[in-house]
This record gives sequence, structure tokens and C-alpha cells, in this order.
Amino acid sequence: MNLPSARQVAQRTQHALLSRSLWRARLVVWAGGAAIGVMAALFAKSADLALAALHSMTRTAFWLPYVLAPVGFCALSFLTRRYFAGAEGSGIPQTIFALTPQAGVTGERLLRVRVAIGRMALAIAGLLCGGSIGREGPTVHVGAIITRALARFMPHGGTQAQQRAMILAGGAAGVAAAFNTPLAGVVFAIEELSRSFEERASGTALTAVIIAGVMAIALLGDYTYFGQPGVVTVPRVLATTTILVAITGGLAGGLFSRITLLGVMAMPKSLGRMRRNRPELFAFACGLAVAALAAASGGLTYGTGYAEARSILVAGAHLPWYYAPARGLATLCTFFSGVPAGILSPSLSVGAGLGQALADFAHEPSVVPFAILGMCGYLAGVTQAPLTSLVIVMEMTTQHAMVLPLMITAAIGAAVSKLLTPPLYQTLAQRYAPAPNPAAVPPSGADPVAGTLHQ
Repeated sequence: MNLPSARQVAQRTQHALLSRSLWRARLVVWAGGAAIGVMAALFAKSADLALAALHSMTRTAFWLPYVLAPVGFCALSFLTRRYFAGAEGSGIPQTIFALTPQAGVTGERLLRVRVAIGRMALAIAGLLCGGSIGREGPTVHVGAIITRALARFMPHGGTQAQQRAMILAGGAAGVAAAFNTPLAGVVFAIEELSRSFEERASGTALTAVIIAGVMAIALLGDYTYFGQPGVVTVPRVLATTTILVAITGGLAGGLFSRITLLGVMAMPKSLGRMRRNRPELFAFACGLAVAALAAASGGLTYGTGYAEARSILVAGAHLPWYYAPARGLATLCTFFSGVPAGILSPSLSVGAGLGQALADFAHEPSVVPFAILGMCGYLAGVTQAPLTSLVIVMEMTTQHAMVLPLMITAAIGAAVSKLLTPPLYQTLAQRYAPAPNPAAVPPSGADPVAGTLHQ
């Protein structure tokens, strides 16, 4: 292979520095990233204000959630269906579908600016009504919409490849901005949005890294290359509680995904008919359930779950054992209501509560490391994206000394979840695809959530 000469390198450098088209493309991408950062900050601040207002109101009128949640969910469901179709649910499945070759006109409708406005406004309203709603999934969707809208300013008017690249970049920037985890944004784009990193290869790589790490510890002892500050007591890699948290997180996360997919596709007959024929009434019932769960848990299931997870991780709080299942049920009810509702932040909170409860059960001296593992294992179970779950949790908690236990937890959580359910976001994305041939009837006894979803 002939290496370029110094003159050729200089010419290429000059072209990169002086090319108007390249600078135009750079400026468009930079503008998109800046806009997403501003949007994510405003979204986060608005969500905090909505939750503060909710808590202030419930302190003066304890009965208010029984009115606010059902009536609010009913109104938000109607507005979503009537004016902002495509803003329902998490937003990540819509982004994934828009990246597929068959997206076409449907993909364009899912990435309209109006959908972004509705998603942010209605998600904030849902938090004010007491929903268990994360803002990270919606931020991914809105980020993709922003960069998709800016793609027209790219050189040559934004080719199809450029548009896809911009959507991918916007979704990744959304994760990075929402969680303040830059590396997680890149990994999320590779592992979840684009699937360009072949799924089996990512699992093989993760397995190889885990085995190499376990063998190194077995031969050399548990050490870090340049030493490690004593921030937390790091659990042993193959400790019983570590494996228990990993397996339980995968089971719980997989069960959550399974119930979510069944609720979208194969809800029991009476509930399914109500959801199809009387969606506002169904949303009203979901709101009542959310209000009841909040009352039973002392208000712990309101909002994103950030405050509850932080209380465990920072203050070593011991929340009631029922916090994790109550938060999970509240998230399911909010999602099923049809309002714009992300699930990533509530999932992290469920995982923290689950890890803390298991650490209490095992009489561990500190619940903090197991709450961190629980976040990773449960999120990997929900998303079946172990690398993304690992990086998000590690960047959020800055506990790099726990990287190997986190890797094992993520791998086990995702593997256990795969025994229970197909991938959540990828399967939900399929419901936006064109309907299959009516003659293609699934075989008797087939798994109702294993095929394409249509709703």
C-alpha cells in the first residue's frame, strides 16, 4: 500500500480547512448538538418544576392525585392521539424505526417538529399529573427530530444517508445530554439505535472481556492499575449477592419488557377492547391506578424516580422493599395510558430500589454498591443492551472501580432477559412498519409478542 506524500497530505488538509461544504456540514452538526443540549436542559428544568408543583399541591390536598392523575391522563391521551400522533410512549422505538430502510413517509411523520413540541409539553404535563415518566427517551426522540430538521441545511440538501446520520447523531446526543454521559451516547447509537455493531459480535466481545478480567483477578488478585481511591466498598466479582442482584435484575427487567409488549399487543380481552374503543376511559383507569400506587407508597412513585435513586446512592437510604415493584407498576400504568412517557429513568430507579432491597435481605454492610449493580442489571434486562447499560451506570455514578462487577451484572441481566422476551425497543419499533400480508397467519401457539407489533 502506497502512503500519501507530504504534498498530498497538505492538499487534503487545506481542502478540509477551506472547503465551504465541509464547514457547512460541521456548522449544521454543531448547531444540532447545541440545540439538543439546550433542549435537554430546558426539559430537565421544566420536569423539576412540574414535580415540585405536584408535591406542593399534594401537601395541601392529599386527595388531589385521585382527580389529577385520571383526568389528566384522559386529557393527555386524547391530545396525543388527536394532535400529536407519534408522541406516545418512550420515543426511542420511533427513532429506531425512522432509521430503518422501510421508514418512508411513516418515518417522516414520526419526526415532525410538531411531534417534538407535543412530546415535551405533554410529558411535562404527565409529570404534573403524577405519572412515573422518564425524560431520557423523549429527549432521544426530540434530539432526532431536531437534527432531522437541520439535515436540509447540509450540503446537497441533505441526502438520505445524511439524514440517517443526523437522526442517529441526534438520538445519541439526546442520551448524552439527558444523562450527562457522553460515552453512553455513542454506545447507545451503536448498540440500540443503529445495530451497526453486529449483535452477536457485541455479546462475544463482552463475554471475552469478562472472562479475561475474571482470569486476571484470579491470578493477580483484585487490583487496579494505578491504585483506587476508597470511595465505596466494591463487592467481590463473583460474590453471592452480586450474582443474586444480576439474576434478579435480569428477571425483573425481562418481566417488565414482557408485560409491556403483551400490553401493547395482547392485552386481555376486556381491557384490550377498552383500550381500542375507549382509549380515554382506559387512560382514566390507568391514572386511578397510578394515584392508588402513589398513595400506597407514600408518594414514592411520582415523577422520574431520580430523587429516590439518589437518596439510596448518596445518602444510603433504605426505602421500603415494595418501592421497586410499586415504581415498576406505576411506570407500566403510565406507559399503557398512551401519554408520552419514557421508561429509562424510572427503570434506573427501580433497579436501585431492587439492589438496595436485596442488599438488605443479604445483610450487606452497605447497600450503595448493590444499588448501583441493581441499576445496571435491571436496565440491561429492560433494554437488552448490556454495553449501554454498563456505560450509562458507570458514567452516572463514576464508580470505575466497579467496572468488572458491573460488566458481569449487565451481561447476566441481558442474558436472563432474553430467555423471557424479545428486545423491547426493537420490537416496539416494528409496530410502525407496514402491515404484513394478511395471508401470513402466525402458526397456532406462536408467541404473541415474538412477531411484528401493529397498533
